[in-house]
Amino acid sequence: MKAINSILIAPILVLQLSCSSSKVVDNTTVSASKSNKKVQVYTTAENTNLRLSLSNNLISTTQQTNSTVSIVIDAAKTDQTFLGIGGAITDASAEVFAKLSPKKQQEFLTAYYDKDKGIGYSLARTNIHSCDFSSESYTYVSEGDQELKTFNIDHDRKYRIPLLKQAIETAGGKLTLFVSPWSPPAFMKDNNDILHGGVLLPEFAQSWANYYAKFIKEYEKEGIPVWGLTIQNEPMARQRWESCIYTPEAERDFLKNFLGPTLEKEGLGSKNIIIWDHNRGDQLETRANLVFSDPEVSKYAWGIGFHWYETWRGGPPQFQSVANVHKAFSDKNLLFTEGCVEKFDATKFQFWGNAERYGLNMINDFNNGTVGWTDWNILLDQNGGPNHVGNFCFAPIHADTSKDELIFTPMYYYIGHLSKFIQPNAKRINQTISDQTLLSTSFKNPDGKIATIVMNLSNKNVVYSLINNTIKTTITIPPHAIQTIVY
Repeated sequence: MKAINSILIAPILVLQLSCSSSKVVDNTTVSASKSNKKVQVYTTAENTNLRLSLSNNLISTTQQTNSTVSIVIDAAKTDQTFLGIGGAITDASAEVFAKLSPKKQQEFLTAYYDKDKGIGYSLARTNIHSCDFSSESYTYVSEGDQELKTFNIDHDRKYRIPLLKQAIETAGGKLTLFVSPWSPPAFMKDNNDILHGGVLLPEFAQSWANYYAKFIKEYEKEGIPVWGLTIQNEPMARQRWESCIYTPEAERDFLKNFLGPTLEKEGLGSKNIIIWDHNRGDQLETRANLVFSDPEVSKYAWGIGFHWYETWRGGPPQFQSVANVHKAFSDKNLLFTEGCVEKFDATKFQFWGNAERYGLNMINDFNNGTVGWTDWNILLDQNGGPNHVGNFCFAPIHADTSKDELIFTPMYYYIGHLSKFIQPNAKRINQTISDQTLLSTSFKNPDGKIATIVMNLSNKNVVYSLINNTIKTTITIPPHAIQTIVY
């Protein structure tokens, strides 16, 4: 699909997204196996107006239709428990949100967090003081204040805390929130700089551990519950923005000797600590082996987080490393903590390949044992920012603040095919697929319904059969499309 410059999609409530074409019908009841079980198909497809649209017309009404692919579901075999899907509420997102009119703010909140009218985000991440997606670098203490006597979060009360509160309210009063630091304050680091990497000085390790505890307590005083935290965003990346390097041993020792004990001492021992928070690949496995194999440090770690940027050198996504950790440490959790389409280009708001990158990664990560998936910024402006170091990128929704308009990209809908239909505490169920033409994953929700997500990366229609012990349904998926089947 040719990139379209600055296409603005009209305000949308997802339950009203059914394609206006006469081919789309309501809630078709399919009984190909005489089960009288309702099957509903929702579709998003390139070069159509299908966007999370109820599309039961794509179900075959006869058993004679020939399918080329079969997806066989075995709901009796289950794997990981689903935590949620969401995105990061950064300073940038909050600052852009504040520039919108109240009407557009409500449209935005509904689009992401309303379980019925939107795509039902249930997971969120936010930064501990500044990151690259802040308008400036800042911390919560005066420079040199090792005892943290000046600690306050007044900066966040202007934009970020109000947005977090509204997101929680729109999500029904609960949002699973984890927090991440990009760097300790400059005085705690060997390079005396909040930017450009550096390492935490040993004499400030306890002070830095106290910093996390103070942040969590201050946010919870604001009525924002914190479910968990990562130790360090991208601990092996020396960036021109806020960053800090931890070797595997340094991260292990900080968790074991400082962060874990400090959170317990401060009454925060129930918070879920996530190690690594960087890319898939060998280092993901190295960090997991080092921490999870040591009972004295493993007791503090809920699981391990990862990003998708291992492909920056041109290689393929390293999904196998996720599978290896899940197999080796089935009692620990894998959480996708960040991903975005880098290198912002305003002519590519509707570029379909960006959405397919999301679908491919989400399906493979879940099939390899991931419990939750967290996008990067939930909202950016028409320039891919703000960002204090010019590191502009894409978000599923952008706002043209000069026009008070929202730009819904295809990425938003692809994410929604999972976030809207998979409920927290769902169980991933076993399935086999006969042909690699399609990608698929399936979850059984707490209400007993199954959600199967199917993605077609090819340039042709694919007819497939969805089979379990009670139904056999034949469905057509258009080219470059994603479907959710609920049954």
